[in-house]
Amino acid sequence: MNQLAWVTGAGSGIGRAVAMSLAKAGWHLVLTGRREAALRETAALLDGEEPMILPADLTDPAAVEAAVAQLPEAPALLVNNAGGNTPRRHWHQLSPADARALLDVNLAAPFLTSLAVLPGMRKRGGGLIVQIASVAGKGASAVSGPAYIAAKSGFVALSASLNAENGIHNIRSTCICPGEVATPILDLRPQPPSAEERARMLQPEDVAAAVLFAASMPEHVCLNEIIITPTFNRDLAAGAEAISRLS
Repeated sequence: MNQLAWVTGAGSGIGRAVAMSLAKAGWHLVLTGRREAALRETAALLDGEEPMILPADLTDPAAVEAAVAQLPEAPALLVNNAGGNTPRRHWHQLSPADARALLDVNLAAPFLTSLAVLPGMRKRGGGLIVQIASVAGKGASAVSGPAYIAAKSGFVALSASLNAENGIHNIRSTCICPGEVATPILDLRPQPPSAEERARMLQPEDVAAAVLFAASMPEHVCLNEIIITPTFNRDLAAGAEAISRLS
């Protein structure tokens, strides 16, 4: 492959799985996240050449600009995976500071990184941005909380607007909206799921496979959105079981 991919939120979960998948496919990697130690743990798991470790707070515009200035070349692929949530996430629990922090990490950060790589992608003749959003961005959710839902809904719209304006520059954006994925972020839920429930969920490697699939498409193909859910959908299971009992 011998092209540069920049992966954010690469210190754990989906980001780590994406980095491992891309490294195996021959991509040169730059790994970004807030925790350098976690990024180095990811780097130690990769096949192929050693990645560039680039810690940064991507909610800070100056930090994003500084990170892009350190990239060895304009990336052919940006994977916007950084995100997060908080245990106290519902309307009656959220503080203004927490709401702002969730909007920053889940929407402002991928907006800033997308904006920052566009000039280089135009100059190199194209590129792909993969946005790891959520099914929470496709409709209301009783689990995710309003700030997360609002941010991920904006994230989906961000991706669509990139395609509307930048397809003429051979730049594509693929928005991947996974359902429940068994990652450490689940520990922040008010009621964390059990090990048995997590085993039935999507795994980080499943989302990484979708990223690799999007990156393998010819340049004239734009996968606008990919929605992935577990076969056993916990949100729908109770209703489905009631239907199955109907005579």
